[in-house]
Amino acid sequence: MLDPCRKMLSRATKTFACGLVFAAAHAGQAQAAEPIAAVIARDFQAAAAQYRTLLAKVQDRPGFPRTVDGGALVTVGPKDWTAGFFPGSLWYLFEATGDQRWKTAAVRYTAQTAPAKFDKSQHDLGFMLGSGYGNGYRLTNDPAYRDALLAGATTLITRFNPKVGAIQSWDLWPNSTWKFPVIVDNMMNLELLMWAARAANEPRYREIAIAHADTTLRNHFRPDDSSYHLVDYDPQTGAVRARVTVQGFADASSWARGQAWGLYGYTMMYRETRKPEYLAQARRIAAFFMDHPRLPPDAIPYWDFDDSAIPNAPRDASAAAITSSALLELAGFVDAASAARYRAFAERQLRSLSSSDYLAAPGDNGGFLLKHATGHKPAGKEIDVPLNYADYYFLEALLRLRATLPAR
Repeated sequence: MLDPCRKMLSRATKTFACGLVFAAAHAGQAQAAEPIAAVIARDFQAAAAQYRTLLAKVQDRPGFPRTVDGGALVTVGPKDWTAGFFPGSLWYLFEATGDQRWKTAAVRYTAQTAPAKFDKSQHDLGFMLGSGYGNGYRLTNDPAYRDALLAGATTLITRFNPKVGAIQSWDLWPNSTWKFPVIVDNMMNLELLMWAARAANEPRYREIAIAHADTTLRNHFRPDDSSYHLVDYDPQTGAVRARVTVQGFADASSWARGQAWGLYGYTMMYRETRKPEYLAQARRIAAFFMDHPRLPPDAIPYWDFDDSAIPNAPRDASAAAITSSALLELAGFVDAASAARYRAFAERQLRSLSSSDYLAAPGDNGGFLLKHATGHKPAGKEIDVPLNYADYYFLEALLRLRATLPAR
């Protein structure tokens, strides 16, 4: 049965997609004349203005802003996998500006994600705690934040199965045939474990993170270095039972955000371990993404590289933001020529995201920064909307790029 939302994409999405294909080159050339330092400064000013609006909207209501639906702000509770991105963005605004109002707000909203410390029902604790508590601890050294992160890491490893060599992503869904599902997104939660191994001087966290990364490396990637979304394992033997998708276009397609999660995850794991196979995998994913024949001229990918509707398919600004942040880190681990190429591509993406095509006008977009992200298209959810994690990784990428610029 066709999803009715796919029909609803029609005119607005097609107009946007086709218009960008023809106009992106000219718009990009015009904007490229602006020094990147000026672009970054302008983006942080815009972010401050938008997030003042967003804070005002959520001040008297519970939860964390996640997206906008039909013009209405959508908030979620502390058990939602995206809950930590809002406090994380507030910490990034504090880091970018030094303005204490952002720290005050970040402290408030970070504290509200505390229930995630003991949530054994999901794998997303790295997102939920690392974005808020992790950045808070990095910027303040508050020992209470350290304790929360260690509690979360201890909770997360309860989902590890040594037979599989991986952390189970989702609990089993009703009517599904899965036995031990692992999604590529799970790579992003390993940073919490690597940090915990150092902070607590407990190698078990590190061993589990490496085992998970190794298992994913063996089983998630195709010969062209694209990634499956989900691999299901036999929990008794560790054998692969199936390779499928949930959020992508098809089981064999390349869901754009999944490729970004893999790139970011293996770059981070190389930083933490210096295992050459992780660096090699990150570079292969980067090549797949950067050189893909269906990547649009503005370098903001369609939500899935294999959607049959391309070029009339929605984009995913969140995948671009994650990719640009990952490439900026990856550039620090490679030869000079490769580093220059990765930084140039990341800057190209960030210039596109900083243009009026993607960056919201003041007061628009529900207070979020980026437009045109895609959450879960097969389910008809969050298509061509703002998403809190798109903003989070956009701000992170801007900070990473700013750190590479010559001091003034």
